[in-house]
Amino acid sequence: MAKLRITLVRSGISCPQEQRKTLRALGLRKLNGSVVQEDSASLRGMINQVRHLVRLEEAD
Repeated sequence: MAKLRITLVRSGISCPQEQRKTLRALGLRKLNGSVVQEDSASLRGMINQVRHLVRLEEAD
């Protein structure tokens, strides 16, 4: 499976509570923080909910 690097590029402070919970579930805590996770359909759905707050790239 492919791995994805997800980076938080905008703050979730002014976002709805559900989007903030999604950021936490993705493992994103701080601005410019990154996590590497396995690509899956459920992960893509979570990323789609907060796509305006994160940057997505393929990890090595």
